[in-house]
Amino acid sequence: MLTAISEAVRGRNIKTKPRARVLVVEDDGAMRELLREALDEDGFEVETAVGGRAGLERVKRGGIDLVVSDVKMPDLDGLDMLREIKASEPSPYVITITAFGSIDTAIRAVKLGAFDYITKPFEIDQLLVVVDKALGERDLRSQVARLQDEVERTYRFDNIIGRSPAMQEIFGMVRRLAGSSTSVLVTGDSGTGKELIARSLHFTSTRKNRPFVPLNCAAIPDTLMESELFGHKRGAFTDARADRAGIFVEADGGTIFLDEIAELSPPLQAKLLRVLQDREVRPLGANGSEKVDVRVIAATNRDLDRRLADGTFREDLYYRLNVIHIHLPPLRERPEDILPLCEHFLAAAVAHTGKRIVGFQEAAKKILLGYVWPGNVRELGNVIERAVALVEGETIRVEDLPGVVRERKPLDLMASALSRDLTLGELEREYIERVVRAEGGNKTRAAQKLGLDRKTLYRKLEEYSTEARIADAGADEASGERTPPPVVGEAQQVGGSTVAGAAGGGREVPR
Repeated sequence: MLTAISEAVRGRNIKTKPRARVLVVEDDGAMRELLREALDEDGFEVETAVGGRAGLERVKRGGIDLVVSDVKMPDLDGLDMLREIKASEPSPYVITITAFGSIDTAIRAVKLGAFDYITKPFEIDQLLVVVDKALGERDLRSQVARLQDEVERTYRFDNIIGRSPAMQEIFGMVRRLAGSSTSVLVTGDSGTGKELIARSLHFTSTRKNRPFVPLNCAAIPDTLMESELFGHKRGAFTDARADRAGIFVEADGGTIFLDEIAELSPPLQAKLLRVLQDREVRPLGANGSEKVDVRVIAATNRDLDRRLADGTFREDLYYRLNVIHIHLPPLRERPEDILPLCEHFLAAAVAHTGKRIVGFQEAAKKILLGYVWPGNVRELGNVIERAVALVEGETIRVEDLPGVVRERKPLDLMASALSRDLTLGELEREYIERVVRAEGGNKTRAAQKLGLDRKTLYRKLEEYSTEARIADAGADEASGERTPPPVVGEAQQVGGSTVAGAAGGGREVPR
């Protein structure tokens, strides 16, 4: 048999492959040498060990990708060696070679963690096929682990660009929520990065190794939304030709991100509330329910308080979702973030196009800082991508920016107020607070700019503060819960919004 193996090695076509390091553990000298020759001829780096004890010591030194080992060895048999190899991480894959008829030994080896086994006598091609499979699976698992690690690094909160105090406060809240599975409501204008914050909350939590499943509630018709959320059984409706798991089952153990939650119809709001309360779902057409363990993060750019008032959004669902409230301010309210974001988008576009662009001309920076960015970070990213595509030199010039940015049109406050359903009083309050912020908190200058006397300005600011305290107290009373410290604190302001309880630069961008 050994002669046949040797001839097979000499006659085999050699394949080009990465030089994985394989350790052959065999006490029989002739078999050990033939296995070494076979693997070496097939393109592997091969080391050998005489017996299980020597093999174990070599594995402990590291650098071995795969072990091919006999079972019957005098000093330390292959199964004991396998057990000790698998007791430490990371460990190489192991293929065991067993005697003819010893199927029980082979099964024990697999249960102990061996990738596969080969029974003597065997063809050399059989061994090499199993070796290729083992190393292929090892490479695939390593690639998946690297991708998972890359995703986690990308969505860590400290990799999100935001130097402004408001964004730093939000990052602090994300950090405090790292060990929590509490529901979170994220609000903010379109393009501010609500999904990125949701992903950051997921990938910094204990659920990071389980699925993150996003769903845009505005993109799916009501007739399909129930099936999308909760699943269905075959025959539940006309086109239900097979069973389908909903996203609550798909995300079990992980996180669901419900974007545009305000667009969910009242009947579906009631069903979603039931799932959140009972932590179980019942697919359409099913006779029973199944338990699910899911964290829900919801987001909207709508005024949910107004929708509560007019009855289009359920109050009980609102309080179930709004345990933690994070509000993302628009880009126009955090101008200190604009240039760092520009530099990030420039670096990303340059890496994609291969162009050599070193930065922005000062005039272009002034234009970028002076624009109001109604589309927020998403619009800024598109503008920089366009500029990189058009630029002919090594710096972005004013001429490379779109006309709408160069014109520096002031924000249409009336259009903004109409789109957000603001009352006259809310519009006045927002304008006054914005002027006070623009003047760095100097109320004398703010009063002059507003055409008010100082007493009137102080009175209005005190009214706004009182209204905020009353709203916070009402929210606590309506929820029926008082959140105990320190895991859950008193209502706090995060990014301009109330946090009704909390558990407790850059490289990626809220878009």
